[in-house]
Amino acid sequence: MTQEAAAPTDTGISPEMGVPPLGAAEFPMLKEALRRGARDFVKKPLYGIAFSLFYVIGGWAMLWLTWVSGQSYWLTFAAIGFPLIGPFAAVGLYEVSRRLENKSPMTWGDITGVVIRQSKRQLPSICAVIIIVFLFWFFLAHMIFALFLGLSTMTNVSSSLDIYFTINGLQMLAMGTVVGAGFALLLYMITVVSLPLLLDREVDFVTAMISSFKFVQDNFKVMFAWGALLAVVTFLSMMPGFLGLFVSLPILGHASWHLYAQLKAAGAQG
Repeated sequence: MTQEAAAPTDTGISPEMGVPPLGAAEFPMLKEALRRGARDFVKKPLYGIAFSLFYVIGGWAMLWLTWVSGQSYWLTFAAIGFPLIGPFAAVGLYEVSRRLENKSPMTWGDITGVVIRQSKRQLPSICAVIIIVFLFWFFLAHMIFALFLGLSTMTNVSSSLDIYFTINGLQMLAMGTVVGAGFALLLYMITVVSLPLLLDREVDFVTAMISSFKFVQDNFKVMFAWGALLAVVTFLSMMPGFLGLFVSLPILGHASWHLYAQLKAAGAQG
């Protein structure tokens, strides 16, 4: 790695506040993070499956709600917004990867204990921010639906699909996709570094989010590619009845920790 690539990125936050210097993000780091993430999942698959179970059940619940209510737009917006809450599965996976990396002992009590202890730190605050943004997007999604399809007759899921292929339906999907992508990008920028950082260091959540946002801004090409990969893989994993999340979420969760670890190591070398 060149000296220029290894130079720490200026986060705008002093190291005394707990934020370690981070090296510049590089595309080879993404491949290495995925390789290490897959390795961790193979070594400890039960932890990944257990943490993914909550989201698979949540997906089934949304699908059931859509079906019994006969309102197909619920599934449309839920499918777009569902990946936004993915970071909640990350903390336990981060800890599994950290213990594997440090060759530390690992039991279910160890991992769940770390997750529970986060309730006394800064993680609940950043999770509250994620929930607020997610709910605001859901509210805005309803407004977009009402704007374009509010006067359309939609009786149930099976008979309502054609409405999305009308001019108004396509305009609604286009507008919803653009707005949803904006919310997803915002959440990604404030969480991709802050979530592993909060597990790793004693940092207040505002500092963590600002540091994460600025780091993505300064390394936008590589980090945008990483975010796009996360979004595409997660979305595709939801297609087969959400079952693909049992594999994708653990691998991506472990990989996210290893990307942070690489960035931190590169910053320390600088």
